Amino acid sequence: MAFPLPVVDFNDENLKPGSEAWHSACDVVRTALEDHGCYIARYQIDEELRNSVISAMDQVFELPLETRKQETSDKPFHSYLGQIPTVPLYESVGIEDPLTISGCKKFEHIMWPQGNDRFSESVIEYAKLLAEFERVTKRMVSESYGVDMKHCDSIIKSTNYLLRCFKYRAPQRDESNLAIDPHTDLSFTSVLHQLNNLNGLEIKLKNGEWYSVDASPSFIVVLAGDAFKCWSNGRIRACEHRVTMNAKKRRYCMGLSSYCSEMMQIPKELVDEKHPLGYKPFDHYGYLRFFEKEKIKEINLRLKAYCGV
Repeated sequence: MAFPLPVVDFNDENLKPGSEAWHSACDVVRTALEDHGCYIARYQIDEELRNSVISAMDQVFELPLETRKQETSDKPFHSYLGQIPTVPLYESVGIEDPLTISGCKKFEHIMWPQGNDRFSESVIEYAKLLAEFERVTKRMVSESYGVDMKHCDSIIKSTNYLLRCFKYRAPQRDESNLAIDPHTDLSFTSVLHQLNNLNGLEIKLKNGEWYSVDASPSFIVVLAGDAFKCWSNGRIRACEHRVTMNAKKRRYCMGLSSYCSEMMQIPKELVDEKHPLGYKPFDHYGYLRFFEKEKIKEINLRLKAYCGV
Protein backbone atom coordinates (compact mmCIF):
# COMPACT_ATOMS: atom_id res chain seq x y z
CA MET A 1 0.00 0.00 0.00
CA ALA A 2 1.39 3.40 -0.99
CA PHE A 3 1.26 6.18 1.59
CA PRO A 4 0.92 9.85 0.63
CA LEU A 5 3.48 10.54 3.38
CA PRO A 6 6.87 8.83 3.16
CA VAL A 7 7.47 6.11 5.77
CA VAL A 8 11.03 5.50 6.98
CA ASP A 9 11.51 2.12 8.64
CA PHE A 10 13.76 2.58 11.67
CA ASN A 11 13.43 -1.13 12.46
CA ASP A 12 15.63 -1.77 9.40
CA GLU A 13 18.98 -3.07 10.67
CA ASN A 14 20.67 -1.68 7.53
CA LEU A 15 19.68 1.89 8.46
CA LYS A 16 22.99 2.93 9.99
CA PRO A 17 24.87 6.22 9.47
CA GLY A 18 27.13 6.00 6.46
CA SER A 19 25.25 3.12 4.83
CA GLU A 20 23.54 3.30 1.45
CA ALA A 21 20.16 2.87 3.19
CA TRP A 22 20.99 5.79 5.49
CA HIS A 23 21.92 8.15 2.65
CA SER A 24 18.74 7.24 0.80
CA ALA A 25 16.63 7.77 3.94
CA CYS A 26 18.26 11.18 4.54
CA ASP A 27 17.06 12.37 1.14
CA VAL A 28 13.59 10.88 1.68
CA VAL A 29 13.23 12.70 5.02
CA ARG A 30 14.48 16.02 3.63
CA THR A 31 12.19 15.83 0.58
CA ALA A 32 9.19 14.87 2.74
CA LEU A 33 9.77 17.87 5.00
CA GLU A 34 10.14 20.18 1.99
CA ASP A 35 6.94 18.85 0.38
CA HIS A 36 4.61 18.16 3.31
CA GLY A 37 6.42 19.33 6.44
CA CYS A 38 6.44 15.84 7.95
CA TYR A 39 7.20 12.16 7.53
CA ILE A 40 6.30 8.93 9.33
CA ALA A 41 8.92 6.97 11.27
CA ARG A 42 8.06 3.29 11.65
CA TYR A 43 9.36 1.90 14.92
CA GLN A 44 8.16 -0.94 17.12
CA ILE A 45 7.63 0.61 20.55
CA ASP A 46 7.59 -1.82 23.45
CA GLU A 47 3.95 -2.59 24.25
CA GLU A 48 4.55 -2.55 28.00
CA LEU A 49 6.02 0.96 27.78
CA ARG A 50 3.11 2.18 25.64
CA ASN A 51 0.58 0.75 28.09
CA SER A 52 2.38 2.36 31.01
CA VAL A 53 2.24 5.74 29.24
CA ILE A 54 -1.49 5.31 28.55
CA SER A 55 -1.93 4.54 32.25
CA ALA A 56 0.07 7.69 33.10
CA MET A 57 -2.24 9.73 30.83
CA ASP A 58 -5.28 8.29 32.63
CA GLN A 59 -3.76 9.36 35.96
CA VAL A 60 -3.13 12.93 34.76
CA PHE A 61 -6.56 13.51 33.28
CA GLU A 62 -8.37 11.98 36.25
CA LEU A 63 -6.92 14.72 38.46
CA PRO A 64 -9.17 17.66 39.35
CA LEU A 65 -9.22 20.40 36.71
CA GLU A 66 -7.77 22.90 39.20
CA THR A 67 -4.77 20.59 39.67
CA ARG A 68 -4.21 20.08 35.93
CA LYS A 69 -4.41 23.84 35.32
CA GLN A 70 -1.47 24.66 37.59
CA GLU A 71 1.53 26.38 36.00
CA THR A 72 4.33 23.93 35.25
CA SER A 73 6.57 26.41 33.38
CA ASP A 74 7.23 30.13 33.09
CA LYS A 75 7.54 29.86 29.29
CA PRO A 76 4.60 30.72 26.99
CA PHE A 77 2.46 27.76 25.87
CA HIS A 78 4.37 25.29 28.08
CA SER A 79 1.75 24.63 30.78
CA TYR A 80 -1.92 23.64 30.69
CA LEU A 81 -3.99 24.33 27.56
CA GLY A 82 -7.71 23.65 27.45
CA GLN A 83 -11.22 24.82 28.32
CA ILE A 84 -11.23 26.78 25.04
CA PRO A 85 -14.80 27.48 23.83
CA THR A 86 -13.89 27.19 20.13
CA VAL A 87 -12.20 23.77 20.61
CA PRO A 88 -14.00 22.20 23.59
CA LEU A 89 -12.84 18.64 22.82
CA TYR A 90 -9.18 19.47 23.41
CA GLU A 91 -7.08 19.55 26.58
CA SER A 92 -3.36 19.12 27.25
CA VAL A 93 -0.70 19.46 29.93
CA GLY A 94 2.98 20.21 29.36
CA ILE A 95 6.01 18.60 31.00
CA GLU A 96 9.09 20.77 30.62
CA ASP A 97 12.53 19.15 30.40
CA PRO A 98 11.04 15.62 30.28
CA LEU A 99 14.30 13.85 29.44
CA THR A 100 15.59 14.49 32.95
CA ILE A 101 14.56 13.13 36.33
CA SER A 102 14.44 16.69 37.70
CA GLY A 103 12.04 17.84 34.96
CA CYS A 104 9.69 14.88 35.41
CA LYS A 105 9.86 15.13 39.20
CA LYS A 106 9.01 18.83 39.10
CA PHE A 107 5.83 18.07 37.14
CA GLU A 108 5.10 15.02 39.31
CA HIS A 109 5.23 16.97 42.56
CA ILE A 110 3.00 19.74 41.18
CA MET A 111 0.36 17.19 40.16
CA TRP A 112 0.89 14.72 43.02
CA PRO A 113 2.48 16.39 46.08
CA GLN A 114 2.57 12.94 47.70
CA GLY A 115 4.65 11.65 44.77
CA ASN A 116 4.07 9.30 41.82
CA ASP A 117 7.33 7.53 40.93
CA ARG A 118 5.81 5.25 38.32
CA PHE A 119 4.48 8.21 36.35
CA SER A 120 7.92 9.84 36.11
CA GLU A 121 9.66 6.57 35.26
CA SER A 122 7.29 5.91 32.34
CA VAL A 123 7.41 9.47 31.03
CA ILE A 124 11.19 9.88 31.03
CA GLU A 125 11.75 6.55 29.22
CA TYR A 126 9.13 7.45 26.62
CA ALA A 127 10.37 11.04 26.15
CA LYS A 128 13.93 9.82 25.57
CA LEU A 129 12.65 7.46 22.88
CA LEU A 130 10.77 10.23 21.05
CA ALA A 131 13.77 12.56 21.35
CA GLU A 132 15.89 10.12 19.35
CA PHE A 133 13.61 10.67 16.35
CA GLU A 134 13.89 14.44 16.78
CA ARG A 135 17.69 14.27 16.82
CA VAL A 136 18.02 11.82 13.96
CA THR A 137 15.73 14.02 11.85
CA LYS A 138 18.04 17.00 12.35
CA ARG A 139 21.06 14.86 11.46
CA MET A 140 19.43 13.40 8.36
CA VAL A 141 18.28 16.78 7.04
CA SER A 142 21.66 18.39 7.75
CA GLU A 143 23.46 15.58 5.96
CA SER A 144 21.12 15.70 2.97
CA TYR A 145 21.67 19.47 2.62
CA GLY A 146 25.43 19.16 3.11
CA VAL A 147 25.37 21.30 6.26
CA ASP A 148 28.48 21.13 8.46
CA MET A 149 27.69 18.54 11.13
CA LYS A 150 29.30 20.75 13.77
CA HIS A 151 26.43 23.16 13.19
CA CYS A 152 23.95 20.28 13.52
CA ASP A 153 25.58 19.10 16.74
CA SER A 154 25.39 22.63 18.10
CA ILE A 155 21.66 22.85 17.32
CA ILE A 156 21.04 19.48 19.00
CA LYS A 157 23.08 20.48 22.06
CA SER A 158 21.09 23.71 22.48
CA THR A 159 17.69 21.98 22.26
CA ASN A 160 15.12 22.16 25.05
CA TYR A 161 12.20 19.74 25.08
CA LEU A 162 8.57 19.93 26.11
CA LEU A 163 6.43 16.78 26.35
CA ARG A 164 2.75 17.53 25.87
CA CYS A 165 0.05 15.04 26.88
CA PHE A 166 -3.03 15.50 24.67
CA LYS A 167 -6.53 14.33 25.53
CA TYR A 168 -9.51 14.63 23.19
CA ARG A 169 -13.02 13.74 24.29
CA ALA A 170 -15.77 12.49 22.01
CA PRO A 171 -18.04 15.23 20.62
CA GLN A 172 -21.48 15.53 22.13
CA ARG A 173 -24.62 16.08 20.10
CA ASP A 174 -24.48 19.29 18.03
CA GLU A 175 -20.72 19.68 18.69
CA SER A 176 -18.26 19.86 15.81
CA ASN A 177 -15.79 16.97 15.53
CA LEU A 178 -12.98 19.45 14.81
CA ALA A 179 -10.86 19.05 17.94
CA ILE A 180 -7.96 21.32 16.93
CA ASP A 181 -8.05 23.93 14.17
CA PRO A 182 -5.54 23.78 11.28
CA HIS A 183 -2.24 25.26 12.44
CA THR A 184 1.54 24.98 12.32
CA ASP A 185 3.55 24.47 15.51
CA LEU A 186 5.78 27.18 17.00
CA SER A 187 8.44 24.58 17.77
CA PHE A 188 11.48 23.42 15.77
CA THR A 189 9.95 19.95 15.48
CA SER A 190 7.04 18.08 17.00
CA VAL A 191 7.22 14.29 17.36
CA LEU A 192 3.69 12.90 17.69
CA HIS A 193 2.53 9.43 18.70
CA GLN A 194 -1.17 8.52 18.66
CA LEU A 195 -1.34 6.28 21.70
CA ASN A 196 -4.59 4.36 21.95
CA ASN A 197 -5.31 3.29 18.36
CA LEU A 198 -7.75 6.10 17.63
CA ASN A 199 -7.23 8.12 14.46
CA GLY A 200 -7.52 11.89 14.60
CA LEU A 201 -4.33 13.52 13.32
CA GLU A 202 -4.71 14.96 9.80
CA ILE A 203 -1.90 16.43 7.70
CA LYS A 204 -2.37 18.97 4.92
CA LEU A 205 -0.40 17.58 1.99
CA LYS A 206 1.48 19.59 -0.63
CA ASN A 207 -1.49 19.32 -3.00
CA GLY A 208 -3.83 20.84 -0.39
CA GLU A 209 -5.64 17.60 0.48
CA TRP A 210 -6.07 16.47 4.09
CA TYR A 211 -4.62 13.06 4.95
CA SER A 212 -5.60 11.11 8.08
CA VAL A 213 -2.56 9.45 9.64
CA ASP A 214 -3.27 5.88 10.73
CA ALA A 215 -2.97 5.53 14.52
CA SER A 216 -0.75 2.46 14.27
CA PRO A 217 1.29 1.94 17.47
CA SER A 218 4.40 1.69 15.27
CA PHE A 219 3.85 5.05 13.51
CA ILE A 220 5.66 8.06 14.95
CA VAL A 221 4.94 11.28 13.06
CA VAL A 222 7.72 13.89 12.84
CA LEU A 223 6.48 17.39 11.99
CA ALA A 224 8.49 20.47 11.09
CA GLY A 225 7.56 23.57 13.05
CA ASP A 226 8.00 27.26 12.33
CA ALA A 227 11.59 27.30 13.61
CA PHE A 228 12.62 24.47 11.24
CA LYS A 229 11.25 26.51 8.32
CA CYS A 230 13.31 29.46 9.52
CA TRP A 231 16.49 27.36 10.05
CA SER A 232 16.19 25.94 6.52
CA ASN A 233 15.90 29.45 5.04
CA GLY A 234 12.38 28.66 3.89
CA ARG A 235 13.16 25.37 2.13
CA ILE A 236 11.32 23.21 4.65
CA ARG A 237 7.58 23.60 4.98
CA ALA A 238 6.13 23.97 8.48
CA CYS A 239 3.52 21.22 8.68
CA GLU A 240 -0.09 22.36 8.71
CA HIS A 241 -2.18 19.87 10.67
CA ARG A 242 -5.43 19.49 12.57
CA VAL A 243 -7.25 16.95 14.72
CA THR A 244 -10.75 15.59 14.14
CA MET A 245 -12.59 13.33 16.57
CA ASN A 246 -14.83 10.61 15.18
CA ALA A 247 -14.26 8.15 18.04
CA LYS A 248 -16.81 7.50 20.78
CA LYS A 249 -14.23 7.46 23.58
CA ARG A 250 -11.33 9.66 24.69
CA ARG A 251 -8.27 9.78 22.47
CA TYR A 252 -4.71 10.17 23.74
CA CYS A 253 -1.69 11.50 21.89
CA MET A 254 1.80 12.42 23.06
CA GLY A 255 3.86 15.16 21.47
CA LEU A 256 7.51 16.00 22.10
CA SER A 257 8.29 19.55 20.94
CA SER A 258 11.80 20.96 20.58
CA TYR A 259 12.92 24.55 21.11
CA CYS A 260 16.25 26.31 20.59
CA SER A 261 17.72 27.66 23.82
CA GLU A 262 20.33 29.77 21.98
CA MET A 263 20.11 32.29 19.14
CA MET A 264 19.62 30.28 15.95
CA GLN A 265 21.54 31.10 12.77
CA ILE A 266 20.68 29.86 9.28
CA PRO A 267 23.50 27.58 8.04
CA LYS A 268 25.63 29.27 5.37
CA GLU A 269 25.17 26.22 3.13
CA LEU A 270 21.46 27.04 2.82
CA VAL A 271 21.97 30.58 1.51
CA ASP A 272 22.66 31.05 -2.22
CA GLU A 273 21.39 32.97 -5.26
CA LYS A 274 18.30 30.80 -5.51
CA HIS A 275 17.70 31.04 -1.76
CA PRO A 276 18.81 34.49 -0.54
CA LEU A 277 18.88 35.03 3.22
CA GLY A 278 15.26 35.28 4.35
CA TYR A 279 15.49 35.52 8.13
CA LYS A 280 17.53 37.28 10.79
CA PRO A 281 18.98 35.32 13.73
CA PHE A 282 16.09 33.64 15.52
CA ASP A 283 15.37 33.90 19.26
CA HIS A 284 12.97 30.99 19.79
CA TYR A 285 11.51 31.97 23.14
CA GLY A 286 11.27 35.54 21.91
CA TYR A 287 9.19 34.15 19.05
CA LEU A 288 6.82 32.47 21.52
CA ARG A 289 6.37 35.74 23.40
CA PHE A 290 5.82 37.57 20.10
CA PHE A 291 3.10 35.11 19.06
CA GLU A 292 1.48 35.29 22.51
CA LYS A 293 1.16 39.07 22.07
CA GLU A 294 0.45 39.44 18.34
CA LYS A 295 -1.44 36.18 17.63
CA ILE A 296 -0.68 36.27 13.89
CA LYS A 297 -2.09 32.98 12.58
CA GLU A 298 -0.56 32.87 9.10
CA ILE A 299 2.94 31.41 9.42
CA ASN A 300 4.62 33.36 6.62
CA LEU A 301 3.23 36.64 7.94
CA ARG A 302 4.28 35.99 11.52
CA LEU A 303 7.79 34.77 10.64
CA LYS A 304 8.30 37.77 8.36
CA ALA A 305 6.97 40.15 11.04
CA TYR A 306 9.20 38.60 13.70
CA CYS A 307 12.51 38.00 11.96
CA GLY A 308 12.16 38.59 8.21
CA VAL A 309 15.06 40.26 6.39
